Formats: sequence, structure tokens, C-alpha cells
Amino acid sequence: MLLEGLETLLVLSKEKTMSRTGSVLYISPSAVSKRIANLERRLGKRLIEPSGRHVKLTAAGSQLIDNIAPSFNELQGLIFDQQALLDHTPIRIDCSETLVAGYLSHAFSDYAKRDPYIKITTNHTPRIVEHVQSGQATLGVCAGHIPAHHGLKAIHLLDEPFYVVSRNALDALPEHVITNDLNNSSNTYQLTVLNQLGIEPLMEMDSYAAAAQLALAGVAPAIVPLSMVNTLNIPAQHCFEFAELHGLFRPIHICLRPNAYQNPRIRALITAIESAVPKEALTPSTST
Repeated sequence: MLLEGLETLLVLSKEKTMSRTGSVLYISPSAVSKRIANLERRLGKRLIEPSGRHVKLTAAGSQLIDNIAPSFNELQGLIFDQQALLDHTPIRIDCSETLVAGYLSHAFSDYAKRDPYIKITTNHTPRIVEHVQSGQATLGVCAGHIPAHHGLKAIHLLDEPFYVVSRNALDALPEHVITNDLNNSSNTYQLTVLNQLGIEPLMEMDSYAAAAQLALAGVAPAIVPLSMVNTLNIPAQHCFEFAELHGLFRPIHICLRPNAYQNPRIRALITAIESAVPKEALTPSTST
């Protein structure tokens, strides 16, 4: 019961509502509330408090999360390592949304015919790494920099280039661009490169698709990865490549717990992903 309560508090600290936490854990909001109340009684501390329509951690709750989150994730991962991956065991692949859309949808469609127990979810890279560390996902396909000291086996697939998408023709790098969320730890490295080039982020989106659509509407140029250029079928006359931007790219990795790599079913899936990405990651014709 204690581990169940800690898991619920960890999820609640990220999801902020009882409803979303229940959806993640496949339990009702009232069950979430009951688990937290039982944990608070066990520890003799208030761990959460209302915050508008959300809940937030108290100081005691935040301290508890800081102390137990890394160890709890590793414990969950160690338990996952003991589970047998049989032919009918569900395999969850947690992926960057842009990679599913831009590179992997066809590969997953074909592979699902061979292995119908594959489940695909999408997340940002920091959350993907957490899910693989804890065994909530068997494989992760990550875009951007992955956290240091993650303890996972990481397989590098490619360094994905970025393009400047613009409604209007460009003959030089723009001074301002629309970017994706640079507070996301997997994207913060981009800010260093842009600063070195004297480019100021004008707006930060949570979606590269939104950034690209704003650029095509004429709001401002946007920095967009190849996978999203391919997904949106952005015409070549709106894609611009500059030599100065060659140092700006997204590293793409598969990550998994080391023990999982020993399973033949997992290795076959990795091989399918590895073979799909180079075939799909074809550089588009650009206007410069």
C-alpha cells in the first residue's frame, strides 16, 4: 500500500489533477484521493493542497518527491527487469510525436501485423526517459538531448537537421524565429546555438506543427525539424537551409533498460526501427 501511495503521489505531482492522475493509473479520481489520504495518514503529513482547479504539493510533499523519485523509478525498473517478456506480453513504445508522424508510422503499421501486442504512446523526451527508467515503457524513441546519467542503453539513430520555414523568401538567416519550447530540457541546447548566431526566439510553441503553421501564415520564420517538414509536406520553396545552421540538429535515440536488450523480441523491434529511420529521413529539396 505504501508503494501504491508513493506511485500515485509521483504521478499527481506531474499531472496536477485527480482526474488526469486517475487516467494515467487506470483508476478513478476518488481512488486517487483515497490513496493520497492513506499515504498522508501513514506519514503524518499533509502532502498536497488545492491550487485553483489543480492540486499542488506542500513543502513536505515536494521534499518527499525529491527524496524518493529517483529511487522509486529505479525500483520500478528493477521489478520490470524481472518480468518475462513473452510473445503475448504488451510492449509499450513511448515516442516523440514528431518522430512517429515523420518517420515511424509506416514502420509501426507493418510491424504491428507481425506483433499485435505493440502499444505506442507519445511524450516529450524527459518523460519518455522517466517511463523507460521505471519500466512503464519498454522502449523509448527520443528527440533532442537525453538527460545525463540516465542509466539506460541508448542507441543513436541519426542527427536530424533543422530547416528555417518561412512564408516569404529568405536570403539570410532571420533575426527572430519561432521555436519549440526551450524550457524543455531536451531542447535547451538549441538556445545556445541560436544565441551564438544572434537569432532571438520570438515565440516558443509546445508543438513544431504549430510553429510551422505560424511560419507559413507569415507570422515569423520558424525552426522546424526534418520530420515535421516531411509530415506537413511543406513545399520546398518555404524550406531554407543555411550553412550556419549545420551545428543545430536533434539527436535521435532509442533508449531501453539494459536487460531488455537481451530479449530477442525487443532486438527485432529495434532492428525494424533502425532500418525505418534512415529510409524515411531523406533530406528535402530546399530553396537555398
